[in-house]
Amino acid sequence: MTTRWLTPEEQRAWRAYIASWTLLEDALDRQLQQDAGMPHLYYTILSVLSEAPERRLRMTDLAERLKITRSRLTYAVTRLEKDGMVRREACRYDRRGSIAALTDEGLAVLERTAPGHVETVRASLFDHLTAEQVGQLEQICTGITQALQGGARAAQDDVPWLRRSSPPCT
Repeated sequence: MTTRWLTPEEQRAWRAYIASWTLLEDALDRQLQQDAGMPHLYYTILSVLSEAPERRLRMTDLAERLKITRSRLTYAVTRLEKDGMVRREACRYDRRGSIAALTDEGLAVLERTAPGHVETVRASLFDHLTAEQVGQLEQICTGITQALQGGARAAQDDVPWLRRSSPPCT
């Protein structure tokens, strides 16, 4: 098999992407640590739960939405639970399953932190793009996500957050 090396244009694009992603993630983490004492992942967990029906999601569904392994999610939820921002509930239909629920305290932290987070996202990313570039960014990221989640190289067993072994809780 012959290695398909990146062209000079692809190499520049790849390095630009890595640099921008690293700097953006760092800016978001710094802002959230300063404003709420939490990393970006924890804020994202609170945000996703706030948008879920009844502010509750099965842990496997939450892992899938966040694109992280269940073990990483379990660690993060345990920390948020200790801080009173999330609570775990048993799944009524599956003894092995559990639900992550956003508490009132977690919602209050999210509401207090959201304006600074949105401003950081805007100042770090969207203020530097035209409306056309925002649309292009969405198309590019959606295409990459779809290819990695559903492409031939991403069988369900290869993507930890897509593995399903039990029925959904309700």
